[in-house]
Amino acid sequence: MKKLIATLLLGAAALTSVPASAALRVFACEPEWGALAKTLGGDDVGVYVATSALQDVHQIQPKPSLIAQWRQADLAVCTGAELEIGWLPALAEKGNNPKVAPGAPGYFEASRSVQMLEVPTRLDRSDGDVHPQGNPHIQTDPRNIAKVARALTDKLVEVDAAHADGYRARYDAFAKSWATAVQGWETRAAPLRGVAVVSAHKSWAYLYAWLGIREVAALESKPGIPPSGAHLQEVLDTLKTQPAKMVVYAAYQDRRPVEWMTGRAGIASAQLPFSPGGADGTDELTGLFDVTITRLLDALAGKSS
Repeated sequence: MKKLIATLLLGAAALTSVPASAALRVFACEPEWGALAKTLGGDDVGVYVATSALQDVHQIQPKPSLIAQWRQADLAVCTGAELEIGWLPALAEKGNNPKVAPGAPGYFEASRSVQMLEVPTRLDRSDGDVHPQGNPHIQTDPRNIAKVARALTDKLVEVDAAHADGYRARYDAFAKSWATAVQGWETRAAPLRGVAVVSAHKSWAYLYAWLGIREVAALESKPGIPPSGAHLQEVLDTLKTQPAKMVVYAAYQDRRPVEWMTGRAGIASAQLPFSPGGADGTDELTGLFDVTITRLLDALAGKSS
C-alpha cells in the first residue's frame, strides 16, 4: 500500500511540475516578457516569444505555429489587461493546454503587478480601442519592469520549485543592476521633463509619467482609429497654441501621418522601439531603454529618427 501511495504521489507531481532536468517551457506573449523570462530563468527555461516589436500586438492571428508552442508550454507570460483579447482566447481554445489556460497556475499576467494608468470611467465602442482595465502598455516604464520581475520570479519558483534557488539568485542580481540602470536613465533624461509631445497612438502613458513628458495631442482621433486628414489638421492647429517638440511613435506604426505632421509643424520625430527588437541594440531590456532615451533626446535636439 505504501508503495502504491508513493507511486500515485509521484504521478501527481509529474502532472503539476517540470522535471528537474528539463527546461521550463515559457510562452511569452510579448518580447519584453520573453526578455525578462530569459534574464530571470537563465538555462532553466526555454522561451518562445509569440510576437515581435514590429507587429501591432492587438492584431495577431493564432497561426498553427503559435498553437503548437502554446500546447507545449509550462508557463505563459502575457501582459493581460485585455491587450491580447483579440487573439489569446482563440489561441487558448485551439491550443487546449490546461497548464497555461487563463486562470491556471501556469498563466501569468504582468499587468496585475503594477498600478494601471488611464483606466476609463466609461466604456463605449464609439470611443475607439479603449481597454477597460487601463492602458496595457506598461513596459514603457522600467519601474514597472522591476515590479513584474519580482512577481514573475515568484511564479517561476511556484511552477518550477526544483530551480527555485537559481531563479531567486538571478532576480537578486537583476534587481540590483536594474535599479542602478533606472537611476542612470533618469539622470540622462532630465532635459525631457516638462517637454510637450504629440503621440501617434496612446502607447506612452507610462513612459511619459516616468519622465515627466507632456502629451498635448495624438495623431489618432480615437485609440486604434487611423488618423483622418481632418483630424491631422486639427492637431496641427492645436500646435499653434500648444507647441510640441516632437512626434513620438512606435517602430511598428505607420510613418506617413508622422511625416505629414512633422513636415508641416517643423518638429522632429522620435521612433521608439516600444519592445525589445524594435531597433538595433534593443534585444535586451537595458538596450530598450538606452535607445528610447537616446532617441527622445535626439528629437529634443531636432534630430528625427
